[in-house]
Amino acid sequence: MTTVAFHTLGCKVNQYETEGIWQSFKNQGYERVDFEAIADIYVINTCTVTNTGDKKSRQIIRRAIRKNPEAVVCVTGCYAQVSPGEVMEIPGVDVVVGTQDRGKMIDYIEQHIETREPVNGVSNIMKNRVFEEMDVPDFSDRTRANLKIQEGCNNFCTFCIIPWSRGLLRSREPENVIKQAQQLVDAGYKEVVLTGIHTAGYGEDFTDYDFADLLSDLETKVDGLKRIRISSIEASQITEKVMQVIDESEKIVRHLHVPLQAGSDTVLERMRRKYSTEFYKSQINRLKQALPGLAVTSDVIVGFPGETDEEFMETYRFIQEIGFSELHVFPFSKRTGTPAAKMADQVNDEVKNDRVHRLMTLSEQQAKAYASRYEGDVVEVIPEEVEEIDGQTWLTGYSDNYMRLQFVGEASMIGEIVRVKLTKAGYPINQGEFVRVMSEPRLTEV
Repeated sequence: MTTVAFHTLGCKVNQYETEGIWQSFKNQGYERVDFEAIADIYVINTCTVTNTGDKKSRQIIRRAIRKNPEAVVCVTGCYAQVSPGEVMEIPGVDVVVGTQDRGKMIDYIEQHIETREPVNGVSNIMKNRVFEEMDVPDFSDRTRANLKIQEGCNNFCTFCIIPWSRGLLRSREPENVIKQAQQLVDAGYKEVVLTGIHTAGYGEDFTDYDFADLLSDLETKVDGLKRIRISSIEASQITEKVMQVIDESEKIVRHLHVPLQAGSDTVLERMRRKYSTEFYKSQINRLKQALPGLAVTSDVIVGFPGETDEEFMETYRFIQEIGFSELHVFPFSKRTGTPAAKMADQVNDEVKNDRVHRLMTLSEQQAKAYASRYEGDVVEVIPEEVEEIDGQTWLTGYSDNYMRLQFVGEASMIGEIVRVKLTKAGYPINQGEFVRVMSEPRLTEV
């Protein structure tokens, strides 16, 4: 039997797509092996969000080629889409497929085996207006299921290469989203995480169906679904209609990831973000009123070109004001091909690292402050990891409001919804005490 191994770099969307690619190989009788094993075919799903993403992608490609020089090496994903020529020049790369036409991948591989000629299957993503369907009935190594609902982005922020690697926004047909969600629930998943490149932009390319409609349909039409998590939503996408659906929902969790990027209006303008700090703050305040106890997480970039000490402090104070439950903080990284890479007044690494450190410290304080509000309360957790320590089985998972909890339980609780009392708030992990199992056992092992 022909063996295939996968390596995924980057985001949740890439994780989802690797599973979709694996399904097509599985349906044609291939056997999956670990990436560190000797395989007949290696598929590397690459990232290009930063120059470092490109570099890591090249390292992994070379690792596969060294592992088995006789193997067919196929490179797909964002780096392959943006720089196919660069990827083809790596000695030992046989097939390149970008972020579309993944359905042709096996044909390309078979073509290469027959002709021994390299195959470049990358075409112009900007001409694509159709969402590429991928069937993902389950995930090989996860207890939470990512459900991809849209592709591409129309925003063109000055620091971002993604529109060039993913193309313009296109949404998945609602009936296919519902069908896929039902498949995942039938495979035993209690929670689905709605993912995409610009997730809540879903429906902007439809005339009479939008993101709020999709949330409502997932709530009412998927039998057995317990939790809906939105991987990311822009402040501008939190419309009155979305707000109302979230307010009335019993399944959308008390956690939203709302990217900020900067808490300074002048920096936001240079980034070409489409909101002001005042607008962002008003959206978060409305959300917190609609969902008491809501956890808001966010992304922040520090050291954007031209960021002064005062602009950084504006961001710092704004974050203090909002009170996030956790932040992902990134130093600005020059991405070749973006306007920000060419901007004057690039901030030096020492200053960037200092600012990252200060915001990470603030994030930790805010995370602890948020979690401490729940000390002594019982929350619902889906355990994802299990570890034996001193003869006891320790489980780790996330509550609906995205606090990471660790507690003593049983391995059979993995993937179930269990009630856990938060006994000691901490960061990055909180201690808890098992109370009881809420959900029925899983239908199938995945």
